[in-house]
Amino acid sequence: MKNIKQISDQTETNADTAPLLTQALGNAIRELRQRHKLTIAQVSEQAEISRGMLSKIETGQITPGLDSLSRIARALGVSMSMLFRHYDAPTGSAQHVKKGQGMEVVRRGTKSGHSYELLAYDQGPVKLFEPFMISMDEQSESFPTFQHPGTEFIHMIEGTLEYRHGQTVYVLEPGDTLTFEGEITHGPERLLNKPIRFLSIIIYGNNGN
Repeated sequence: MKNIKQISDQTETNADTAPLLTQALGNAIRELRQRHKLTIAQVSEQAEISRGMLSKIETGQITPGLDSLSRIARALGVSMSMLFRHYDAPTGSAQHVKKGQGMEVVRRGTKSGHSYELLAYDQGPVKLFEPFMISMDEQSESFPTFQHPGTEFIHMIEGTLEYRHGQTVYVLEPGDTLTFEGEITHGPERLLNKPIRFLSIIIYGNNGN
């Protein structure tokens, strides 16, 4: 008569039952083991399974039974749910823009030595935010002023400038931030230390277009 351990091991030999689950479990176990700086030998000893079995589990060659998963989780010091965290997770989508590969856009002041690099785009019909890397290399006689919906956040990266928002002028130096309502007239007032480079993020919320 077969005991429970033998029945459990039989389920581990069928790798075709759920290949996605098998791979997700293997990846999670290997990731957790490496994060805790444990060897296959250490985990297999604590979990009371062979090194070869654990290696096959990590590489997605076999689907472990619940008994084995429970012992592996204990050996790793985590709950069993942690082993399933990569399975059936939403894939999502992300836009990766490499350094210097943002979209150059034309805005007021572009002809005066200002450049605007849009760091994220293709957001669909409703625009929620716009992140710009703004560079200013030349002094100009007049600076453009802006008004737009939403909230704007500025983080100064390089140089020093005076930035006006309504009736107030702020001196922005590297590391400084400024957050303000976009509907109020705003824009650079004077360049104090060139070149100027800062990150500007306009957040539209649900009112973008």
